[in-house]
Amino acid sequence: MNGRDYEERYALPVYPRRGVTIVRGEGALLWDDQGSEYLDCAAGVGVASIGHANPAVAAALAHQAESLITCPGIFFNDTRGRLMKKLVEVTPPGLERVFLCNSGTESTEAAIKFARKTTGRNGLVTAMRGFHGRTLGALSATFKYRDAFEPLLPNCSFVPLNNIDKLDAAIDDNTAAIILEPVQGEGGVRPANADYLAGARQLCDERGALLIIDEVQTGFCRTGAFFACQHHDLSPDILCLAKGIAGGVPMGAVVCSEGIDPGIGTHGSKFRR
Repeated sequence: MNGRDYEERYALPVYPRRGVTIVRGEGALLWDDQGSEYLDCAAGVGVASIGHANPAVAAALAHQAESLITCPGIFFNDTRGRLMKKLVEVTPPGLERVFLCNSGTESTEAAIKFARKTTGRNGLVTAMRGFHGRTLGALSATFKYRDAFEPLLPNCSFVPLNNIDKLDAAIDDNTAAIILEPVQGEGGVRPANADYLAGARQLCDERGALLIIDEVQTGFCRTGAFFACQHHDLSPDILCLAKGIAGGVPMGAVVCSEGIDPGIGTHGSKFRR
């Protein structure tokens, strides 16, 4: 039996499969077990934005693995601290605190919890066609893939993208946060316009809600700026990151303003790099 045989036998069937077994990558290219070469136009579904088997990433991983692979958050760690400092330096102004996790959906889950704990509210407003993850909390803010898992989190409202009046009408005194993608990926590569994003920021300021911007898809230079919200001089309260953050290594991050205060012991993630 080969790798494909083992996967067909043992993998839980949640993915639609193509009849190709990928064994190697370099830059934008992939090779299968038959030696055929492919151009990876999806960049590893967004995670390999600096290319497969990037030499700098491989060297950094090997160097770190020789000394320490993971460090619990109850201890300090120099490498992790330097990563947090760098994330604060490259993200929009006003974002000063970092929570590290393992994926995009984990970053969304954390953002929702942080927003609810900080505001004392539990409502979310998000955009139709938006995608924020597949775990239960993140799925509650995702437009598709929901039916088989209802009921999800209550008080989640969906409004049309780029319609500020509908967004305004959906916010009430129980709204903890608006969560938006600056460019909807799963929803068909649909950008939010500058006026809409500025309006969302203003509505949050006026109504006591937080603005969560999900840059799992768009982050780390995929739109020409380090983050898509920087094209619009937009500073969210919470920024969700993953995919391109680590060149293919499972990692996510939530970068928050100083006003976000979930409290010690309210959240965690086992594999904090």
